[in-house]
Formats: sequence, C-alpha cells, structure tokens
Amino acid sequence: MKLIIVAGPPSAGKTAVIRQIVKKFHKTAVPAYLKIDVVRAFEDEELREEFGIATKKVYSGDLCPDHMGIMVLRDAIAWAEGLKAGMLIVESAGLCLRCTPYTTQSFGIAVLPAVSGSNSPLKMAPLIALSDAAVVTKTDLVSQAEKEVFRECIRSVVPSIDIIETNALQGTGMRYLMQAITACPEISDGDTITLRGTPPLGVCTICVGKREIGWQHHFGVIRPLDEMDNIFRGD
Repeated sequence: MKLIIVAGPPSAGKTAVIRQIVKKFHKTAVPAYLKIDVVRAFEDEELREEFGIATKKVYSGDLCPDHMGIMVLRDAIAWAEGLKAGMLIVESAGLCLRCTPYTTQSFGIAVLPAVSGSNSPLKMAPLIALSDAAVVTKTDLVSQAEKEVFRECIRSVVPSIDIIETNALQGTGMRYLMQAITACPEISDGDTITLRGTPPLGVCTICVGKREIGWQHHFGVIRPLDEMDNIFRGD
C-alpha cells in the first residue's frame, strides 16, 4: 500500500488536488482517505459520496492537528490495510506550517496557492523542504510573470524540488504528479516509519494550558523578546 501525505495552508486547494488523485486511481489502487482537522470537516463525506471510497476524519480539538496526525497515523495505516486499500491519502489541516507531517515510506505533497504572494514559500519553508513535490494551485488566477516569480521563490527554498503548476479544480497539469505517485514505492515496513523532520518544541507551559502572557509567567522552553535563542527556565 502506498502512503500519500498532503499538506499546505488553509484553502490552498489540498482537497481539490486529492480529488484529482482519487479520480485517477480509485478504480485501480482503491484509495482510502483520512482527514485531520480541528473543529469541523466535510471533505471525507464529499469524497465518499463522489467516489465511494472508504474515508475517516479525526478532530484534534485542543491538540495541534499535525501532532494528532502523528498520533493516529499508525492506526490509520492498519485501518487502510484492513480494507485492502492500495493507497492511503492523509490530508492535514495545515495551520502553523512549521509542523511537517511527512514520514518516511510516504510520498509528501506540499500544496501552495499561487495567489498567496511571492514570499509565502519562504514562510512555510519546512513544509516545502521535506516534501517530494510542490503542487502550485490557482495558477489560472495569476499572470505568467507571477507564476515564474513564485516558482523561483520555491526553488530558493528547495532548488531540486519537483514543481507541478495546476488548476486543480479542472485537473490541468497534473499528469506528472500522477506519474510520480505511480512510481513511488509502497510501505515496506510500517513499524519503522518515522517523521522526516524534527517537529517544533512542545515543552512550555503554554502547551499545557497556562494562559498568562509574558515569559515571566512560564516555565520550560521560553524566549524573551530580545533573546535570539530559546532558554530553558525550570520551576
């Protein structure tokens, strides 16, 4: 079974890209789909109704959705394998853009909207740097010059990354992505899957619910305004 992980900012067109993937493979690879979101999500219902595939969704609530994805991914793989699925597609909520949900033995897709501004790839560098392909959506809404500037900005983050420019609603320009997914290897040993990158620190008292503002009220890994590095402050 192949593992496909799709990440990107909100409203980037992640589900539109996934819809094209499912449309291409639903008769041959039997995809299963997992949606991870914070409060509400309807994409799983839409894909199940349109293509008749098995879907699940998980709400993270107070947890970071990408952290939730890490927690449930092993169970999700077992669920999809139990269905004899040929492909598990995982869609993250995409919030802070620092958490990178891609794992080993997976094909990671970063979805970026061309209308988000030429500097936006620099703001989500980890999300792009650890992916296998960058899919640029909404290219029909910008000029050729804007597309080229956006492409070069992605290249400044990861010079060798594969970039696919598409209008995901119509599916134009997606042929290379489908070829790359077809060529990607299947999971060889689910017990050895790990994250590709290091997640951000989650060891301060804000993470466990303290609401006071100012580092003076917190412990763990903190950072005052004028400090360049993190500081550990014990209790």
